[in-house]
Amino acid sequence: MKAAVCREFGQPLHIEELALASPEEGEVKVKLAACAICHSDITYMDGGWGGTLPMVFGHEASGIVEEVGPGVSKIAVGDRVLVTLIRSCGHCPDCENGEPYVCGMSFPIDTDGRLTTMGGEKVVQALKTGAFAEAVVVDQSQLVVIPSSLPLDAASLLSCGVITGLGAVVNTAKVDYGSSVVVIGCGGVGLNAVQGAALVTAYPIIAMDLVESKLKAALDFGATHIINPLANDAGEKIRELTKGRGADYVFVAAGSPKAFEQGLELLAPSGTLVIVGMPPTGQKISLEAGNIAGAGQKILGSKMGSTRLRIDIPKLVKLYENGRLKLDELITGRYPLEKINEAIDEVRADKALRNVIIFGETL
Repeated sequence: MKAAVCREFGQPLHIEELALASPEEGEVKVKLAACAICHSDITYMDGGWGGTLPMVFGHEASGIVEEVGPGVSKIAVGDRVLVTLIRSCGHCPDCENGEPYVCGMSFPIDTDGRLTTMGGEKVVQALKTGAFAEAVVVDQSQLVVIPSSLPLDAASLLSCGVITGLGAVVNTAKVDYGSSVVVIGCGGVGLNAVQGAALVTAYPIIAMDLVESKLKAALDFGATHIINPLANDAGEKIRELTKGRGADYVFVAAGSPKAFEQGLELLAPSGTLVIVGMPPTGQKISLEAGNIAGAGQKILGSKMGSTRLRIDIPKLVKLYENGRLKLDELITGRYPLEKINEAIDEVRADKALRNVIIFGETL
């Protein structure tokens, strides 16, 4: 099995032959069709979150079930599936509280990974997935069966970018119709926060980014106004658009502490800041706590859009089938595994919304 392996943080990935063990209790082997490149993969492979090398990144994937282990239910060989990093036990306090996306339980696959070099050296499946590879073995909780009406390249985007951005609006913040929304950062996650705001009929929906092409894309995904902070005073413009109040909700989809601090400055009294982006480990933000308390403002963290996979994914598929959810429009380029470093460089240089690695003829 071919995979793109990271052997040194910050360096290009190596295409290598690896061995993938058969699935064990509760696990499933998936032959991958597509894996999109997320900025989280780039932060991780640049060393932003540490970790043990060698490692295979990639977590936004889709494919066909090839083999199931003992105890697997609701997933069968031949099923078309999403592969996500959301792994849940189903019985811990978080899972029983309806929050499987923050399940903290450990699994055998965490300490005894299924991926090795041909010489037997352990290779880490980053973000519980390791999907820059032709196949993965993951826990059954990480999979959702999808219909044939959903192309597998578009489906891969539902595994992270779409649910993280859209879910932050719909699930985490539960934005009401008519609320004013600002989205800072219009990459793949930010654009989905924009289209989430459009789906709940927020107004105005104000997109902010430093890259003009991303601002143009935000208009296509439902933004009613766009702001480039290099060309405009963002605070002044947002107060103008919100009748002097500031925004009811600010979603920060950029992994930047400076952007989090800027988001607070754009909030209305009683407004809510939603932190979606993931900065490198150790980065801090400075807050004037009294101002937050005095204005009755709130700060929410949003992990994976507070997504409950088997509840939310079927709803999103229906929206796509009815032309109300944009997925195909998010894909900038499709690349074979051998050109993954080129695809990553395009994303790193802000020249792509989502580049997708395509494996073989599975689509």
